[in-house]
Amino acid sequence: MPLADSLRRWAKAIKRDGVTLWFATRHSGVPWYTKALGIFVVAYAFSPIDLIPDFIPVLGYLDDVILLPGLIWLAVRMIPAPVLADCRDLADQWMKTKGGKPTSRVGAALIVLVWIGATAALWHWVVGPWLGS
Repeated sequence: MPLADSLRRWAKAIKRDGVTLWFATRHSGVPWYTKALGIFVVAYAFSPIDLIPDFIPVLGYLDDVILLPGLIWLAVRMIPAPVLADCRDLADQWMKTKGGKPTSRVGAALIVLVWIGATAALWHWVVGPWLGS
């Protein structure tokens, strides 16, 4: 079962690093461009709504398995090492006391806006020519 244990540790580290990013976006020692990426990643990671719904075969899990961990990895690598250590300590403490991850209503709202925009664009592209508009 070493593979299962490795995957479990990896998933736990990704979850912790998501919370780490949450703290890093508020830290003064993080560059603005890292904060911008961190805010995007945190909003998406903690959103209760997925950009690609899980019921869509294969694609539904790609964001959970590839996209989100990749974005978390990239953002964490951009944080200065001393700040990262501080934020990881804060994340560990927060997860011990709160027992989970926060949720992001802003992230959910952004996902809903993306879906509305995609639906409007698709409507305009597909149905618009039929209606002559």
